[in-house]
Amino acid sequence: MATATYPPPPPYYKLYKDYLQDPKSAPEPPPPIEGTYICYGANYTTDDVLPSLEEQGVRQLYPKGPNIDFKKELRSLNRELQLHILELADILVERPSQYARRVEEISLIFKNLHHLLNSLRPHQARATLIHILELQIKRRKQAVEDIKRRREEAQALLKESLESLEDNSAALMLK
Repeated sequence: MATATYPPPPPYYKLYKDYLQDPKSAPEPPPPIEGTYICYGANYTTDDVLPSLEEQGVRQLYPKGPNIDFKKELRSLNRELQLHILELADILVERPSQYARRVEEISLIFKNLHHLLNSLRPHQARATLIHILELQIKRRKQAVEDIKRRREEAQALLKESLESLEDNSAALMLK
């Protein structure tokens, strides 16, 4: 069996043979994927929904519900993380064989912190967009003010020039 170093292109290249003469002869691209799809054996979805910790098989350490005080919970988890890291250091010194449980607890705290931070991303994106739009409005207002100021300067220069021309023409007429 012979194999080619450079195999021929797939047969659908023929669909594009007249592209240089007529760009509209090429087929339209496929529509975007909606819903779920499989890629490399894993299921993915086009919906941008943050899965809950329970859906991911992780125990949630902060209260459930829509009214979460993110600042309070992040501080609480951060303190808990610091405590567990100190305990891990003590265990590594005193009983090195028992470190695995502490590492799992630290991993759980990190996963909860990460999930809390990810749930704040939509708010962060909205705030960033508002900030960008406010900056654009400010710049445009400054541009309009600059244009108005330059227009007034140009009108003053034109008026000055006109008066100077009138004075010169009056002086020439008197001579």
